[in-house]
Order: sequence, then C-alpha cells, then structure tokens
Amino acid sequence: MHTLYAQDWANLRRYQKDNARLVSLEANEPRVVFMGNSITEGWSIINNGFFNNNNYINRGIGGQTTPQMLLRFRQDVIELHPKAVVILAGVNDIAGNTGPSTIDMIFNNIKSMVELAKANKIKVLLCSVLPVFDFPWNPGLKPAKKIIELNMLLEPYASEQDIVYVDYFSAMVDVSNNGLRKGLGEDGVHPNEDGYAIMEPIIQKEIAKALNK
Repeated sequence: MHTLYAQDWANLRRYQKDNARLVSLEANEPRVVFMGNSITEGWSIINNGFFNNNNYINRGIGGQTTPQMLLRFRQDVIELHPKAVVILAGVNDIAGNTGPSTIDMIFNNIKSMVELAKANKIKVLLCSVLPVFDFPWNPGLKPAKKIIELNMLLEPYASEQDIVYVDYFSAMVDVSNNGLRKGLGEDGVHPNEDGYAIMEPIIQKEIAKALNK
C-alpha cells in the first residue's frame, strides 16, 4: 500500500486547496455539491461545463466507499456551505474496494451523511446506485441484486426523511440482466457521454425540486 494513501485513507487532501479557495469566495448563487466516487468524478472529465455553468461543485473521488466519503463529508460538503448536496454512493462498497461490506453497513453510512447534511440545513438529494451486472476489476460478485436491494432501502428512507430521491437506475438499467444498458458506458459501471446525457436532466429537475422544498 502506498504510504501517503495509508496516511490519508479518505483522501482529505485531494480537495483541500480548492475548498479553501471556494470558502473565501462569496457564493453568487446557490451552491450544490456532488459527493461521490468515480461516477461523480468522471462527470466533470466528460462534461465540465455542466458543473461550471450551474455552480455545481464536484467532490467525487474515484474508487471511494461510503466510510471514506463520510470521513470527508464535513470538509468537502458542510464547510462549503452549499444549499444542497447530491449523494451518489455505495457501488464501490458492493465491489469490496475497502473490504467486505453488508448492505446495512452501506445504508448506515449513507444515513449518517444525510443526517450531517440535514443538521447543517443542507438540502439532500439521495441518488439510486446505478445498475451494474459485473465489476471488471472484481468479477463474479453478482452486484445487480445487491444494488437493487440497497436502492429499495434508499427510496423509502428518502421519503421518510422528506428528501429528494433521484432515480437514475430506472432510466439506465438493462431489464434483461439488471446491468447498465449497452451504449451508456464502456465497462458496464461508469457512464460515458450518453450515460451522463441521461443523468443530467434527471438531476437538474430534482435539484430544482429540492431547492424549492
């Protein structure tokens, strides 16, 4: 294991300089922070204009699991004083990126992020995990069923908490195998340009709904 990674397990230093710059700037319009993993991080690589033109702040880090996101949630979300946070998390836990996780463990970490946001008067958009049939870096885990199980916890929880649930899953699933629909990603996990083109109008509609709640 790389020494620096071992010292900074949640990669807190990744956005520290950008955060310091943002905190010193007056926000002219409501900020929205996107908290997530490589699916969020890759969004800016494929369409950075989506973030820059809408005052959205990307705080995705590739490979991260929910405990890592929870550790950096205060620094990378709360201290930026956004009006809303978009939480897209859980797929890497199912892939076992930081060790074995149960669905309950993942759900509990997500609930903790929601509670932190609400305690700081930040509107929450809780996203479904995107469909995956198999992980190219860790094959044979049969994630499709686990993703559906997690989403079936997230949706009623969002309703119970009076926060917005963002259903990417239904728009992107191949119903024949519960994986990512062909043409929406090259590896069956990460969206490509066409995948993000489906996600963008969905999230923009839901952000408008959340800000008006």
